[in-house]
Amino acid sequence: MLGYIFRRVLYMIPTLFGMSLISFLIIQLPPGDYLTSMIATMSDSGQAVDPAQIERLKQIYGFDDPFYVQYLKWMWGIVSRGDFGWSFEWNQPVSGLIWARMGSTLVISLLSLLFVWIVSLPIGIYSAVRRHSIGDHVFTFFGFIGLAVPNFILALTLMYIAYKYLGLSVGGLVSPEYAEAPWNLAKIGDFLTHLWIPIIIIGASGTAAMIRILRANLTDELHKPYVITARAKGLPEYKVILKYPVRIALNPFVSAIGWVLPHLVSGVTITAIVLNLPTSGPLLFRALVAQDMYLAGSFILLLSALTLVGMLLSDLLLALLDPRIRFD
Repeated sequence: MLGYIFRRVLYMIPTLFGMSLISFLIIQLPPGDYLTSMIATMSDSGQAVDPAQIERLKQIYGFDDPFYVQYLKWMWGIVSRGDFGWSFEWNQPVSGLIWARMGSTLVISLLSLLFVWIVSLPIGIYSAVRRHSIGDHVFTFFGFIGLAVPNFILALTLMYIAYKYLGLSVGGLVSPEYAEAPWNLAKIGDFLTHLWIPIIIIGASGTAAMIRILRANLTDELHKPYVITARAKGLPEYKVILKYPVRIALNPFVSAIGWVLPHLVSGVTITAIVLNLPTSGPLLFRALVAQDMYLAGSFILLLSALTLVGMLLSDLLLALLDPRIRFD
């Protein structure tokens, strides 16, 4: 197993470099650069544009360098010094901006993932075992609503309910009076009162999808010969269901780690903007709009790395969960 992990980590290194090249290429594809966007903004606001200053900034930031030179400088800074570059719009190092947002992003993402599993697992098992029952139809109805309703619509609805009927301050992760306060029990309690809304909203569509996947897979397993044989031997029904069919049907839960984590980190950008969450999604969106290439490229690179780590965890957990899978 250790040899398998070592080989997988070794393969991840060239894969990550390839992803970094693609990331840098993607942010270079739109015409122009950050200075082009800045000039357009200044012109729209009626400000004068000094061509000499623009040329000086191009030389400072290296915008006139060839693509491969800019890429090699960026990668050398990351590998040698952990320097992800300079954010032109924020006028500060990219690493500081990223790490300031990644803490809250990972907390919300991991809690949303736990919410998805905790809710979808029992409901999926119930729906598979009690197919076409009233409960199954009710859960199916709400599952389709969770898949169909956009997250930002659900966010607006929950924000209205929380403000109108629960008297809670909505938006952000803490109330305005705790924004600059140090962390203490009062601020932690306020943080928890704000946390449930983004967790439910972000996890809603994933929960609905996982319920449908688990229901379909477990339904197939329950009609296989080994389950019929186990019943014929007189095993209790809960053992017949939980020991093997559920264990095999859980494979999608585990294999989904590879794509669920990056999706939760970056795929809820509009929801994060609506809720005013200090996560990575709005910052990545703003960087892409402003063509802040090092900030946008660094976020895309980190999401790629998170995908690789998630796929590795998925493979390891699948091998532990499913006895049919062995490490090669």
